Amino acid sequence: MSTTFTMEIDEKQERLISEYAAKQGQSITDFVLEAALDAIEDSIGLRDWNDVYTRQKTGPQPVPRTTS
Repeated sequence: MSTTFTMEIDEKQERLISEYAAKQGQSITDFVLEAALDAIEDSIGLRDWNDVYTRQKTGPQPVPRTTS
């Protein structure tokens, strides 16, 4: 499943991002997606975000009980 979104930026920003992405061998879409995921990972950790996202979709998971 994919989603489309629109982002409004000025021409100078678009040119900067477009040219930088091209020098990296990426499309603007791939560059922006990678930058967004890197920002999330730097901020909260992508693994933690994936855990939160999974819990939101599946509900709380039971904690395994151990016996002593």
